[in-house]
Amino acid sequence: MKDKKRKDNNYDVGKKTRRTLIGGQALLEGVMMRGKTSVAMAVRAPDGEIELKTERIKKPSKAARVPIVRGVSAFVSSLVVGTQSLLKSAEISTPQEETPSKTSTVIAVIVGVVLALGLFIGIPLFVGWAIEHWGNYGNVAVISIIEGATRVIIFILYLAFVRLMPDIKRTFMYHGAEHRTINCYERGLTLTVENVQSCSTKHNRCGTTFLFFVVVLAIIVYALTNWVFSLFAEYQYLFGNPFFKLLIRLALLPLIAGLSYELLRGLALLPDNKFTNAIRAPGLALQKLSTCLPDDDMAEVAIAAFNAVLELDENPDKDVIDFYERDFAAARKRLAERLPENPQDADWIYCELTGKKRGELATVKRVKIGVVKRANEYADRLIAGEPLDYILGNSEFCGIKIKVDGRVLIPRFETEVLANAAVEFLKDKSDASALDLCTGSGCIAAVMARNTTAQVTAADVSADALEVAKSNLGGLGVTLVQSDMFDGVDGEFDLIVSNPPYVRTFDIDGLQPQVTAQPRLALDGGEDGLRFYKIIAQNAAAHLKAGGAVMVEVGYDQAAAVCALFEKLGKSEIIKDLDGVERIVVCRRAGA
Repeated sequence: MKDKKRKDNNYDVGKKTRRTLIGGQALLEGVMMRGKTSVAMAVRAPDGEIELKTERIKKPSKAARVPIVRGVSAFVSSLVVGTQSLLKSAEISTPQEETPSKTSTVIAVIVGVVLALGLFIGIPLFVGWAIEHWGNYGNVAVISIIEGATRVIIFILYLAFVRLMPDIKRTFMYHGAEHRTINCYERGLTLTVENVQSCSTKHNRCGTTFLFFVVVLAIIVYALTNWVFSLFAEYQYLFGNPFFKLLIRLALLPLIAGLSYELLRGLALLPDNKFTNAIRAPGLALQKLSTCLPDDDMAEVAIAAFNAVLELDENPDKDVIDFYERDFAAARKRLAERLPENPQDADWIYCELTGKKRGELATVKRVKIGVVKRANEYADRLIAGEPLDYILGNSEFCGIKIKVDGRVLIPRFETEVLANAAVEFLKDKSDASALDLCTGSGCIAAVMARNTTAQVTAADVSADALEVAKSNLGGLGVTLVQSDMFDGVDGEFDLIVSNPPYVRTFDIDGLQPQVTAQPRLALDGGEDGLRFYKIIAQNAAAHLKAGGAVMVEVGYDQAAAVCALFEKLGKSEIIKDLDGVERIVVCRRAGA
């Protein structure tokens, strides 16, 4: 942050070379700018980024264009939009804090309005009533002056007091940045931080000036009502009642607000002269309390909000954006650059986070920064060695999304060859049955159950793996069995299919981190990698029907050895995967 002590320059107040009806409001660590057709909020997030949100404004009704009425409409609209903007800015500037609910927000606004009415209307009224009744002083003019003076003093003391609060002072600094930015534009200067910081923190259309006009006009209007009430001495039991007076004053507030708006708007459009400057002077003086000198970072935020509104007002076809949105093409490119060994993983990450297919990513224009941040978190985990499928929570297998996590082996493309061969074997058999041994995530069982009429049983020694398999096989009619190979399996099957652990024990630690991160139980095939094939060769015959077969996935150099193990079971054939590697051994039971 630079130039925190840069002085306020007052020479440009009222000396404008171009007019604009763009106004603004300070937010929590941000600025809201409101133009003719749009609203933009720019907020400095904790990570230093400027987050932007833009909206279109509905066209005002005909009633909202009527003098005085339009002032009331503008005041109510500003109150609603301002409150919503403050809440939204709080979500961005302090995301770690709990955002209040809509109900609590409405209650807080109502309480705030009631307190403000009590402070600026109730207390002055009480002071005047106390002087009149307890002091036995009945001069209407003097009492009205005292009420008005009390209201002005309360208003000034209130601004001076809240300015002492650090958080409010920062908001007042953003208020100053808002004014400087609008002044810079109206002077015809390019909106740069340096130019903005050379302008005044005071502005003729400031809300502080509007409130001052409300206070002054309230003094005049309420003095007139006091005088009118004094004319009806016989009805003083009513007109002298403080509660009746309070109701009347509340009822007159819309009129006072409408008149104040017209006065503020008219003065902003009038040229500078001694008369207009004299009327503006008190409001501009009060802005010394409601604005503080902003730093350069705050000016940058105000410029971002102003430019966004300007662009939307000038281009009705321009898209609005929400907080935390980024250019998707740039975000996608940056993520791919972080993953030079497998840049395509960036696309799979964004497919998961956006719900788009890979071919549809080119149609995505903008993405919320929450998605970008999550994508980068995924990339961090990927770089640290965690498998992509665990990060995403699923794998694509034979066109099916299979849920996976650290409890199961991640399905591989090579295993799709095994699953497809199993479907081909079963599809023409009625009343067929199949056993998926070492089912893991249940991916092979899921493919068989979805594409054949076979009754499928899925078995695994790991209770954790069966929990994952259950989530993938729910509603498919698959029977789940916890079993150490064949120990807990009963009955005979037309097909026994298995992708058992087949990595040699001493080879596991030398594999890539994405592989070693998977359950060792699902990888370790013993010293020679053939431990489970031997168990299948010894026990399969007892669980195969006549004409049945065994299908297993094998390591890149194990096909011949597995065929040799299955010699007593029957004749084997080998199926190669898409890379030409001998990957699947199919053994039909002898005599079939």
